[in-house]
Amino acid sequence: MVDAFAERVLDVVERIPPGKVMSYGDIAEFLGEGGPRQVGKVMSTWGGGVPWWRVVHSDGTCAAPDHLVRCLAHWREEGTPLRGERVIMREARWDGRPANFQ
Repeated sequence: MVDAFAERVLDVVERIPPGKVMSYGDIAEFLGEGGPRQVGKVMSTWGGGVPWWRVVHSDGTCAAPDHLVRCLAHWREEGTPLRGERVIMREARWDGRPANFQ
């Protein structure tokens, strides 16, 4: 059973626009609770049903190294800014605001 914190994490992940990413720490900071490890635990337990490839390590590497090929395929399909096998965080980081916010 998914707890309330996990539901909030998964809700944020579902709202990350294609081509954008958030780190584990970004999600915790956005929610104002938990930390990168707690977000990571949620993602490892229940993250398969959300766009998990949009959650990365703070250095832009795939959060699931054993799924790097799948991450790269999703990132390329969505036009996520990349340098090699890493997301360019300063270009791809999403701050949680709606895409049409100005």
